[in-house]
Amino acid sequence: MIDQPSPFGSLREQLLGAAEQFAEGPVAVSGILSGLVDDVDRALREELEIFPVCHHSPASALAMVRRLREKQPKVIYLELCEDLQPLLTELRNCRLPVALQAFATDIDGFPKSWAPLSVVAPITEASAEYQAISYALETPGVELVLVDRSTDHVFQWAPGEEPQTAAKEEEAGLHGDAVGVEIGDLRPRFAELEEHLLHHGKVRHWSEWWDQYVEQPLSGADYETYRQVMVLIGSLFRRLGPGGGRLAVDEDRERYMWTRMREHLSASGADAADCLYVCGAFHAASHVEQFGVRSEAPFEISPRTGTKWLYGLIPSSHSAIEAQFGLAPGSVSIAAATWSKALTRGKLTPFQLQGQKGARKRPAKLPAPVPQGDVADKLTGFLSSPPALDALDEAELLGWSVDIVRLARRNGYLASTADAIAVYETSILLAGMRNRARPTPYDFQDAAVTCIEKDSVPGRRDVRRLCEILLGGDRVGEVGYDALPPLARNVYDRLAPLGLDLEKRTIQRALLNLQAEPDLVPCSDLLWMLRHLLPSDAVRPIMGERKLGERSIQESWDLSFGKHQRSIIELGYEGVTIEQVLEQRLRRKVWDQKATAAVALAAVEDAILFLGSRRFADELGARAVELLAAERTVDDAPEVLRRIRRLMAYYRSAEPELPAWCEAFATSGYAHYCTLLPTAFVDDDTGVRQVSAMLGFLFSMESLALALGCDRAQLELAVQQSHPEAPAKVALLWAARHQLGLLPLAELRSRADELLANPLVIPSFPQYIIGFVQAMEPVPQLSGFVVEVISKAFGRLPDGVLLPWLPKLITTLREGAAELVPVLVREAGRTFPGSLTAADTWTPPWESRPQPASAAGAAPMASGPVAELLLAHPAACDAVAGVLGCAGEWAAPGAGPADGHPEVSALLDGHPEAALALAGLLS
Repeated sequence: MIDQPSPFGSLREQLLGAAEQFAEGPVAVSGILSGLVDDVDRALREELEIFPVCHHSPASALAMVRRLREKQPKVIYLELCEDLQPLLTELRNCRLPVALQAFATDIDGFPKSWAPLSVVAPITEASAEYQAISYALETPGVELVLVDRSTDHVFQWAPGEEPQTAAKEEEAGLHGDAVGVEIGDLRPRFAELEEHLLHHGKVRHWSEWWDQYVEQPLSGADYETYRQVMVLIGSLFRRLGPGGGRLAVDEDRERYMWTRMREHLSASGADAADCLYVCGAFHAASHVEQFGVRSEAPFEISPRTGTKWLYGLIPSSHSAIEAQFGLAPGSVSIAAATWSKALTRGKLTPFQLQGQKGARKRPAKLPAPVPQGDVADKLTGFLSSPPALDALDEAELLGWSVDIVRLARRNGYLASTADAIAVYETSILLAGMRNRARPTPYDFQDAAVTCIEKDSVPGRRDVRRLCEILLGGDRVGEVGYDALPPLARNVYDRLAPLGLDLEKRTIQRALLNLQAEPDLVPCSDLLWMLRHLLPSDAVRPIMGERKLGERSIQESWDLSFGKHQRSIIELGYEGVTIEQVLEQRLRRKVWDQKATAAVALAAVEDAILFLGSRRFADELGARAVELLAAERTVDDAPEVLRRIRRLMAYYRSAEPELPAWCEAFATSGYAHYCTLLPTAFVDDDTGVRQVSAMLGFLFSMESLALALGCDRAQLELAVQQSHPEAPAKVALLWAARHQLGLLPLAELRSRADELLANPLVIPSFPQYIIGFVQAMEPVPQLSGFVVEVISKAFGRLPDGVLLPWLPKLITTLREGAAELVPVLVREAGRTFPGSLTAADTWTPPWESRPQPASAAGAAPMASGPVAELLLAHPAACDAVAGVLGCAGEWAAPGAGPADGHPEVSALLDGHPEAALALAGLLS
């Protein structure tokens, strides 16, 4: 190719002369200014036409529409991850904005801490890339080729250890923590340069500067002017930006893209003159040696890792794009409004994919292609002449002012016609102060905030947000049914009997009468699984619950699938059906390095509730046995006790026998907690609640563990080897010794009375009460004794000790409300009188109880309602005495200890369960 003289020679001389005039000596300014012109000249001389763009820029989209109609290229090379190409045809089934997504959970070749990996590329209608995609897919004979690095290389080349820092979950909205792939990243990477531009441009943020000084001047410019200005801006930001890891990655991307384009040209035989290369303006001013189709510089592309990538479309929104790419709130909505207005003003017909929601019914016809002339210098005129100022559109501004006042009044503001006039005049005033003849949406937004915003926001939205809604709002995209993964389609199909439009973004109420309509039972099962997998507000039960052994006959649900479509789509990356995803998640949870026995038991319960698979539940249960045996702490003992009790109660009621893993859990837990019990009693880091749960497990599982071969002596030795010092744990130890028959109730009562009578112990006596309250779970028959101790404490403790302790007691009861409070309240109801009149003559039973005989050492005669019940119905007690080999005769009511049978009283004190059970039956 014969080199021709550059059309930018005159501009280069002017810039060099200006640099020599204003610079005092040899500085880099002349080199930078000359380099800017060289970059523009080099990009425009390239045989393969380069189309520089800025992401979500209406000016770029307008220039793209005009250029595609004029040139009508046969091949379009697009700066987008090459492995996303199969997704482009699915855009027909979506409502924009949406995002192309690559997702990976099974990673190979990257640190495990990076999982899951996610890459998104948002697409809006007011973007040059969407216009190029639509043109290529709708025009016969046109080939679209994605040439940017693959999603696997995005993470291979990611600088730093954690690439997923593009956006946080709460900021990026629908995009989550995915890495964003942006076409045409045009923002200064030199902080001082951006600050300088914002200061002298009299704007607040970069989006406003770009709209004022680039978007508006270029929206009506011809193609050559647009192209030269965009390359100039890309070169400026490139030359003034810092080096480092990001620039190195960008240069590797440019080498990658030019290598892929040369490979395609060589393989397809296409003429470079019939091709168009769409890339960011930053990359259009590339300096790499692989630049150009005539370059022969090699570049070795590294192979992809073994990571398994999954691809799909997810809904996006204007706010998600703004948050992920650092744009000002409302800027993408303003860009969409500018795009629509420019199409009307320029009488342009954009390209759209046929069949897309909201698309035109008839495709646009292409005119005859217009050959491109020689490159002419358009930069000199653009840079030397002041920008053309748009005239004030009074009707548009007046409409905005009236509408914002109406919208503000609907949201609780006290706005009136006077405020509309003030907003109108203030918008013009602000535009004049910023050297603008026509107020921009940003000027109008500032004026509305100034004139309408008060000291507080009366509703959910402030005036700035109301302006964004007025100027276009946060448009949210939607992925059509045909573009959904198989799992998402399966979910919609299985919920079809509900008769709801699940694609709506509003909350919908589903009513299920499972008894009258049994065909809705599968829908109920699916909703409960989705409740477990999706965010809490996506599927929310209003009425009905699902527990072990219990199912509701009527259910009511609030469903918001349209708003959480992305979550449903990403479930499709994990499996084909919801059941498969749930099973994988439960298995992954229990085999995690941080899994505990409580986590495994919760997974067993979920497997029973949602999957109904006995095999899978047994597998998870066996894992729970392994985790329990490997634990070295008892922090989760309360959770373990509660869940294993519930599971065993379920199996005993629903199955003929306990599963093998339940028996193994009982024996392993018995040995495990017996081993850790002495240490837990003296360890300051182990709470009273944990020790109580350990004892509860040992006592409640004792009969099963002994039947399976465990030795009770192990528990007795563990209790005898325990020597706690904390008052609450001492009380727990006493309760355990009483349960084992080592501490009679009379002696336990005597010890409590001695503590209460000792002035030195009184300040710590409330701690003993906390221990006794916690002891009601492992030793429930002590509930009467606990009521007695608490009543004595309230009657005898001074206010200085009692009042500071009450919050602790309330907190303890609240933490164990499900187990402790019902037992305590029931026992108190049996102990205290039921009416005010009876309270006047009521005597506490512990005060009317006869004291033990001191001379002969005989046990006192049993008294109270239990003794009266036994005397009235002696047959049960005689049968128990016969089984135990205890001989004796019944004493008459009121007989003293000498006339009674102390062995019977001792038997009742040592084994009260039979009497209490009989009393419950007869009452």
